[in-house]
Amino acid sequence: MWAAPRDDRRLFAALMVALITMAWLALWVWGQSPYGRFLSHHSLEAVRGDAALMLVFVAGWTLMVVAMMLPTSLPLVTLFRTLVRGRPDRARLTVLLIAGYLVVWTLFGVLAYSGDWILHGAVEQSTWLEANIVPFIGAGTLIMAGLYQFTPLKYKCLEKCRSPLSFVTEHWRGSHERSQSFLLGAHHGLFCVGCCWSLMLLMFAIGAGSLGWMLVLGAVMAVEKNMPWGRKISAPLGVLLLGWGLAVIASAALTEQHLHLH
Repeated sequence: MWAAPRDDRRLFAALMVALITMAWLALWVWGQSPYGRFLSHHSLEAVRGDAALMLVFVAGWTLMVVAMMLPTSLPLVTLFRTLVRGRPDRARLTVLLIAGYLVVWTLFGVLAYSGDWILHGAVEQSTWLEANIVPFIGAGTLIMAGLYQFTPLKYKCLEKCRSPLSFVTEHWRGSHERSQSFLLGAHHGLFCVGCCWSLMLLMFAIGAGSLGWMLVLGAVMAVEKNMPWGRKISAPLGVLLLGWGLAVIASAALTEQHLHLH
């Protein structure tokens, strides 16, 4: 009763690969279009107050999540698919799991958008900050992401993400299967956000719209979450991000000093 046909497993794997590939392709097309700029922090001012453009931002953010974050959670999705493989509604339950995961990440994108709006409101109160907003946001995000790599919360969420079997066992009860599937995906999404939110904000602040940066950061998060040696890169990555942020601040300070001298 629990044996899934080999062709069914192959079809599921092919569908997941197709979904992720289509997300990357859509991001590439998006980046070539006039709407690509709305994924960048530097262009969000045009989005504020425009409901239609806000939906454009949310759609682009969700595409980024499917392309960058869903591959990092494939071990849990695959394990869940194996768990429900004998059920006739296994496809629906798997879709609900993925939907719960994506909803949490989409809500985080809306929160990031709202935080950016509040931040700009505060920056506009200072002439100096308004003139230096680009290096300020970039350096601040880099330093914040670097520091977060060393926090206990980061490691707690990382451990949850790196243990899909224990996570499913802890959260799956086998009753009210549809709501349980959605909630399982949402719970996993919360820990995934807790693990990777600072790196996604880094993408949002300095690399959105660049397919190269998306691939690099997506690969880093996948390695950190799923490879046996992934946790070993957390501290070196934190040091790299901190150094990068301080270098941005130093470069901005030297540029400002040069302008004053001339």
